[in-house]
Amino acid sequence: MAEFTFYTVAMSRGQIARWALHEAGADYGHVMMDWGTRPDSYKAINPMNKVPALVHHHGDHDHVVTEAAAINHYLAETHPDKGLLPDAHEKASYFRWMFFAAGPIEQAVMSKAMGWEVPPERSATSGFGTFDLAISTLSDWLAANDFAAGSRFTMADTYVGSQVTWGLQFRTIEETPAFKAYADRLTNREAYIEAKAIDAKLMAQSEG
Repeated sequence: MAEFTFYTVAMSRGQIARWALHEAGADYGHVMMDWGTRPDSYKAINPMNKVPALVHHHGDHDHVVTEAAAINHYLAETHPDKGLLPDAHEKASYFRWMFFAAGPIEQAVMSKAMGWEVPPERSATSGFGTFDLAISTLSDWLAANDFAAGSRFTMADTYVGSQVTWGLQFRTIEETPAFKAYADRLTNREAYIEAKAIDAKLMAQSEG
């Protein structure tokens, strides 16, 4: 049995976690599902019936991790030799931007996609302020820094970078020079290319 079992749907946020699995060089097997035939037994792993989920077969224990940002950081922690964790000086930025992407950016993009307008007088309570403020805050950071934690790639970039690359692909965020340069740096990585190729093949098979 592989050390990790990865539960996912090919066209989903599971792509974020698969990229992290490849960056970590994790020993994993996947269980592929789709939106219409997810087995009821999966709810024992994630009661919300959402993907992705990761089960770590650790000795005589199984540890379940859900939520892509948590899965990705967990993989960095369990593969410390890969250099994906932040050092002491990178840690603040690492956690700041990973959670910024999982919180304000995710909320801002989804709110706009759903057509939910935040009245200006309620922006202070919305969690992300406004769409433009959340997006420009991240773009400004990436204009001054090559990666989420600063000058080098860390596991935070698998999450922050997925928000950016997906946003550019589906035009849910506007392309800026900083976003484009960042996306180019990430999408040329070997692990990114490997992981995306797997999900692309699975999607093609499903459509066929």
